[in-house]
Amino acid sequence: MSNPFTYTEAFEELQAIVSEIERGEISIDELSTKVKRATLLIGVCKAKLTATEGEVNNILANLEKEPNQSEEEAG
Repeated sequence: MSNPFTYTEAFEELQAIVSEIERGEISIDELSTKVKRATLLIGVCKAKLTATEGEVNNILANLEKEPNQSEEEAG
């Protein structure tokens, strides 16, 4: 399942919803819809952060496996 949001888009929309709630700009009628939307956006951000963390960990693991050229040249 592909997600149409980038992390930045989801985070910015989430910040906007939080700001609206904090300022009392959301009516009771809209609150449930906004909270559901915020929950979706939190899920998007969490998934993207988890995926990025995994990718970075893989890159770092691969770097540790590769011989260090400067050590080989010095030895």
